[in-house]
Amino acid sequence: MNKKKLAAFAVVAVLFGSLGAYLGVRNQPQGAQGPVTTAIAPTGGPAHTASANLYAQTLNDLAGKPESLGKWKSKALLVNFWATWCGPCVQEMPELSALANEEAGKRFNVIGIGIDSPSAMSEFATKHNIKYPLYVGGMGGTELSRGFGNTNGGLPFTVLIGADGQVRKTYLGKLKFDELKTDLAAL
Repeated sequence: MNKKKLAAFAVVAVLFGSLGAYLGVRNQPQGAQGPVTTAIAPTGGPAHTASANLYAQTLNDLAGKPESLGKWKSKALLVNFWATWCGPCVQEMPELSALANEEAGKRFNVIGIGIDSPSAMSEFATKHNIKYPLYVGGMGGTELSRGFGNTNGGLPFTVLIGADGQVRKTYLGKLKFDELKTDLAAL
């Protein structure tokens, strides 16, 4: 792909991401504090379709190495959809990274799916010492988040998935970590 096409793709991706973030924030209830959350009761059956779709994906890590997200199957998982140009995403990531480091995969794992360019994500992760796995989702990451109910593609968008593949809760907007820790304790 030549540089002009790549630049045009990047501009379109930023425009769509910005539109999604704007619509996600605009559609929050008046006076809303923190994220808009949706609790989802486990069905007791197979994994939700969105989880199964997530596990079927292969995304590049920040080094450009393709990795199957199926490796996270059968483990409780917190999936954070984010971008470097998203202010609330940038604000919550250091605390999310600290939570991931504290937990170290004992009860759950944390991954991030960036709706951004690999170079911007890599630079951000290095600058802010983000230690949990980050994957390059691009615009396909937006479609993944829509499968979990993020119809407007707003960011940040976080999904809590049980080890059984059941989606337990979704969060649209900057995380409230006290609430998140309570939800994680209930896994």
